[in-house]
Amino acid sequence: MIGQRLALGTAQFGLDYGVTNRAGQVPQEKAQAILCTARSLGVDTVDTAMAYGQSESVLGRCELEGWQVVTKLPPVPDSVSDVAAWIHAQVAQSRARLGLGARPLSGLLLHRPGQLLEPMGPALLGALRDLQQAGAAQAIGVSIYDPAELPALMAVHRFDLVQAPLSILDRRMLTSGWATRLADQGVALHARSAFLQGLLLDQQVQRDRFPAWQHLWDFWQAWLGQRNLSAVEACIRFLMAVPQVEKIVLGFDSPEQLRQVLAIAGAPLDEGPRWPEFEPRILNPAAWGTL
Repeated sequence: MIGQRLALGTAQFGLDYGVTNRAGQVPQEKAQAILCTARSLGVDTVDTAMAYGQSESVLGRCELEGWQVVTKLPPVPDSVSDVAAWIHAQVAQSRARLGLGARPLSGLLLHRPGQLLEPMGPALLGALRDLQQAGAAQAIGVSIYDPAELPALMAVHRFDLVQAPLSILDRRMLTSGWATRLADQGVALHARSAFLQGLLLDQQVQRDRFPAWQHLWDFWQAWLGQRNLSAVEACIRFLMAVPQVEKIVLGFDSPEQLRQVLAIAGAPLDEGPRWPEFEPRILNPAAWGTL
């Protein structure tokens, strides 16, 4: 069942999120409806972050009994003198917003894991391990932008969970060998950016925002046409074929959109397109302003 492979991304519950987002932030009532629909379709995990605006508070008002909840710590400010105390306070506030009571977080990730390699690193890691040992979080891990970050991070600690971008266009976790390496070490992999913030789905945004890469979008549309696939179908089925991926993190604007996406996802797609050369910065939304 595809729902069991999904984690419900909730950035848009707290922010006007995504390059193709025309609806704005998802209101509370619709967020509740999305959660109910997701649960009925077999989804049992929500992914959020303390930096996603009101997302945690919205989720807390939706009642998360029975859900696995993954959240992310924001970067520790340079002004913080007691790193451990700051992290413990942040997690306590997050758990309160989420309404978890005594229940643990399923996962607690670092949004800027590079801080583990800075002088505060030992205190940061120590706080995470203390929270795990105290039962506040079942798994601790990192959210990365590039698998090139992983050698140094995994040398610091063998984390339980890694969240990374992975899509039919962005295959760095596969080509680098890190998806297999993590699986061999028993580390869970959650794949995000399946649609590259919706860019792979929206031809208008492709034309208007990234005209320099029109050859890439033309190739993509031609490949989809040759195989009689929609962009959504191809993106989902490609990730379904990656056995190392435990969860595919997807966000939705409405229950109807959620149902439509799950309805069209078919059998795993064993082979994606052989893309022409492209500028690697297209894979990083943070760099889109420079393209």
